[in-house]
Amino acid sequence: MHLRLQQYLQCGLTIHLSLLCKAVVSLSLFLSVFSLAHAQQSDDEQFAKFEQYVSALRIEAQEKGYEDALIDEAFADITFRPTVIKSDKNQPERKITLDSYLSTRVPDWKVKQAVALYEENKDLLERVAKDYGVQARFIVALWGNESNFGKIQGNYSVLSALASLAFEGRREKLFKDNFFAALNILNEGHAKVADFKGSWAGAMGQTQFMPISFSNYAVDYDGDGKKDIWNTKADVFASIANYLSSEGWTDKGTWGRQVKLTQPVSIYGLSKANMKPLRFWQEQGVKRFDGRDLPKVDIKASLIIPDGEDGRIYLVYNNFHTLMKWNRSSYFGVSVGYLSERIKRGY
Repeated sequence: MHLRLQQYLQCGLTIHLSLLCKAVVSLSLFLSVFSLAHAQQSDDEQFAKFEQYVSALRIEAQEKGYEDALIDEAFADITFRPTVIKSDKNQPERKITLDSYLSTRVPDWKVKQAVALYEENKDLLERVAKDYGVQARFIVALWGNESNFGKIQGNYSVLSALASLAFEGRREKLFKDNFFAALNILNEGHAKVADFKGSWAGAMGQTQFMPISFSNYAVDYDGDGKKDIWNTKADVFASIANYLSSEGWTDKGTWGRQVKLTQPVSIYGLSKANMKPLRFWQEQGVKRFDGRDLPKVDIKASLIIPDGEDGRIYLVYNNFHTLMKWNRSSYFGVSVGYLSERIKRGY
């Protein structure tokens, strides 16, 4: 009797647990379906709000005087791109060193391409360099760093990317201003809507200019009536050179030099207040990388220590500060300077 009762209780417990498991599974499935439905509803609401935002942009474009034909064509395929917002919010935070950055940004294969392309386009590059006062090797270095010599320009709709980022709202004015600058580019006939592609952030062409930068610096160097930074090397090179020249570049000097410290320093960084004559840095124990004294010339330089005193250290000149207007990353600036030096050496 005792054994039978025990078996009965075990059987009941098994049935109870089975029912409980089924209930848990059912609840889990319900919550999963509810969550998906809620997410779908949220997505639908976001897409609907985006459509309203684009409608407001369209009205603003009409108020600004753009022709209906352009507006109809430009707005026909503007779609919400959540991926560009995700890319904007998830900028890489992983700390890398300048050495690792240079190894990926300026590998030997890119240097070889840079040297070959410099020679291939030498006549054009030298004309542009002379006209704008920017050494040709820096034009090629920026071209290589921004778009891998035109090979990587991005395949996002510029208008969709900019509208999506403006809609997201964190930097609405910046992306909205660039959106209307992009409409100007189309209105002036520099590009066609179907070919108006760029990066996820709206940077365009072989120069990776944002539309506002295009408006300020792009050049029709070949005189065909279009500032074609997508396909025309003459316009690409001249636009890069015009940007640098307009922002203070001079071909009378270079970008900087790698140095070493013989004693700790307390002044460094890119603040204009920290730009000191080379004789000052000499007195602070700063030497050329090979240990020799610094040049005895009357120019000012900034000391930058991107990775601390155990990493690469540079004295950088006014031209480097101009590169910082192009891209505020000191890593980027050093990579452009480093590639330019490799081009100068021929590899």
